Amino acid sequence: MTGAQLGTHPFPQPRAGRGRVVVRGLTKSFGETPVLRGIDLDIRDGEFVTILGPSGCGKSTLMRIIAGLEWQDAGSVEIGGVAVDALRPNERDIAMVFQSYALYPHMTVFDNLAVPLRMRRLNWAGRLPGARHLARRVRAVEAEIATAVRGVAAVLHIEPLLGRKPNQLSGGQKQRVAVGRAMVREPRVFLMDEPLSNLDAELRVHMRAEIAQLHRRLGTTFIYVTHDQAEAMTMSDRIVVMMEGVPLQVAPPKTIYEDPTDLRVARFVGSPSINVLPGIVEAGGSIDVLGARIARATGLEAGTRVDVAVRPHALSIGARPSGAHLEGLLVHVENLGADIFLHVAIEKVATPVVVRRDPDHGTIPARGERVTVALPSERVLVFDGRGQRVTLQNSDVSGRHANA
Repeated sequence: MTGAQLGTHPFPQPRAGRGRVVVRGLTKSFGETPVLRGIDLDIRDGEFVTILGPSGCGKSTLMRIIAGLEWQDAGSVEIGGVAVDALRPNERDIAMVFQSYALYPHMTVFDNLAVPLRMRRLNWAGRLPGARHLARRVRAVEAEIATAVRGVAAVLHIEPLLGRKPNQLSGGQKQRVAVGRAMVREPRVFLMDEPLSNLDAELRVHMRAEIAQLHRRLGTTFIYVTHDQAEAMTMSDRIVVMMEGVPLQVAPPKTIYEDPTDLRVARFVGSPSINVLPGIVEAGGSIDVLGARIARATGLEAGTRVDVAVRPHALSIGARPSGAHLEGLLVHVENLGADIFLHVAIEKVATPVVVRRDPDHGTIPARGERVTVALPSERVLVFDGRGQRVTLQNSDVSGRHANA
């Protein structure tokens, strides 16, 4: 499904402002275990926000509270400027897409898509079997519902599937039907809780592109929960990185990756993971990293221990540079075709340092060879003892190596 194809099928646009979601001071505990610890979020109307974090961090609980499927202990939720804390899920004008698809197995795809509209537009008598054949009003409503269902099916390219039942569908087809059932309601907000986790890797890549295109087409607020950083980085306007019930950073994907404010965010986002090396602040505006001197001033007292982090793509291996560098033993070469990752064991570092290497850039060293890793002072990130980002300034101190 391409962006051009999406654009060929008209679909009602949301009214401005109706999809803004504001969360204030949200807390939730299960027994004696705190799950959410005072969450504050302001999600703009029409924004695609992903809540990203490891299992058990509270992201799904936050989603369920916004949906009205869980009750918070304290705090409030507003949707479209209206407090919804006392409203049931069906009164909040939201639509949720679950990990398990939650399709009715005995119904056709058409009827699965039609259920939300029948529940909203018909009373219990109008929903009885045969009612559509007897009452003129019911026939008129059913005709409107059929038009809406076929319009959504056209957008999602599932028109040939309308007569099938869920057990006749592939995983990707079931996911489209689940999204379509949410779309047909024209909600203020789409809530998606790990919707792609049951799909294989290739289909996940395809479906996340479709969901991102769908968001751009509809212009509706999407709140998406996942532990998969690739989904978060490729689809989101902003990412909420959560750990232990607290949002550590809320920012666009590029900022989360390049400018993390917390060491936990830096470690969690990025594949391979960011390299973290021990450092000690020196007098005169520099940082000692295992004997290599990084010419950056931290503003911290001399002798303060810090963590120096650098992404694999910012490192290089080659002839001994004039600036800061470390020497180590190449213990593993990970060839992924378009990228090669070199794992270098360095003394006093528990985990090998990973260096990204362009396969077209010179000869790849052999495993077991001693290599030199250049540390670019302008690419390092420094975190204090609490894991908080330290602002750096340039220094005139030259880099060196302990063995130079």
